[in-house]
Amino acid sequence: MNLLEARIADRESRLPAQTNAYRVADGSPWPDIFIDALADRLLVSLRNTQLPRGLKELLQQTGRPVYLKRLDNDVKVAPIHLCGPQADLRFPILENGVRYIIDMAAGYSQGIFLDQRDNRATVRQRCHKGMTLLNTFSYTGAFSVCAALAGATTTTLDLAQPCLTWCKENMELNGIDPTQHFFCKGDTLHWLDRFARQGRTFDAIVLDPPTFSRDEKGKIWRVEKDYGKLVAKAMACLAPGGWMLCTTNCRKVSTADFRKLVASGAPGAQLTAAPMTFDFDGDPYLKTLWVHK
Repeated sequence: MNLLEARIADRESRLPAQTNAYRVADGSPWPDIFIDALADRLLVSLRNTQLPRGLKELLQQTGRPVYLKRLDNDVKVAPIHLCGPQADLRFPILENGVRYIIDMAAGYSQGIFLDQRDNRATVRQRCHKGMTLLNTFSYTGAFSVCAALAGATTTTLDLAQPCLTWCKENMELNGIDPTQHFFCKGDTLHWLDRFARQGRTFDAIVLDPPTFSRDEKGKIWRVEKDYGKLVAKAMACLAPGGWMLCTTNCRKVSTADFRKLVASGAPGAQLTAAPMTFDFDGDPYLKTLWVHK
C-alpha cells in the first residue's frame, strides 16, 4: 500500500457511517497540496506549488477520476481533468447519511465546507421537532438541511439567490419539502436588524460568515473587527434558552481572540469550544464556539 492509499484507508476507517466526502491530505505530507475525496472522485488543490510527479503517479494508481485546481488562480475556474475516468462535475456526496449536491466547477468549496462536518452533525443532534433555526450566510444550506431532518423549521438566509436555490435542491434530495421552510435573500446584518424590530426570535442560530465582505453601499465587514457586533445582533434574535453556533475560518483571528469577540457580543453566555474534524489535521484555522443563552 502506497502513501496515498494508506491515507485514504486511514480516513475511511475513522469516518462516521454513510460518509464518502472527506479530506485525504491537508497540506501534509505534500506541502501546499490539499486532496479531497468527493464520492468516488478526488479533487487536488494546489497553493503556490506544482504537482510532484510522484504524487501524480500515486493519484493515477487509485483508478479514480482525479481533478486539479489551483487556489492561487481564479477559484471560479472549473478544475481540469488530471487522470482516471472522466466524470460529471456535479454529483451528490454522502455525509452522515445526508446527501448534498457538489459542483466542482462552482467555486472555492464546491458546495459544501467539509471542515464543518462535525458541526453539522451536532446541529442535527441538537435540533428537534418544533424548534426554529436561523441559518445565516447559509451558502448552499447544509446546516439548514441537517436541522430540517431533525424536525426543526428553518430560515435560510444568504445574499445570493443561486445559493438559496441550491439549498432547496439539497432539501429535496433528502426528502424535505422546501415549501415548509423559509428562505430570505439579502444581507445578514440587515435581516437581523429587521427580525429584531419585528420581535422575531429563533431557538437556534448559525453564524458562519465570510472573513471579508462588502455590502451594497460599499461598507466593508471583517471578522477580526466586526464579529462581536454580528454576535450581538444575533443574540437579539435568539429566544430565551436558545443556542448559537459561532464559527470562522479566519486565520488572522486566534482562538483566544475569537472567544473574546464572541463573548463581547454575548456577555454572560456560556461558550463551549469544539475541535476541527480529524481529517483536517494541518493548520487548525477553524474556530468553533457553541453559545448558550
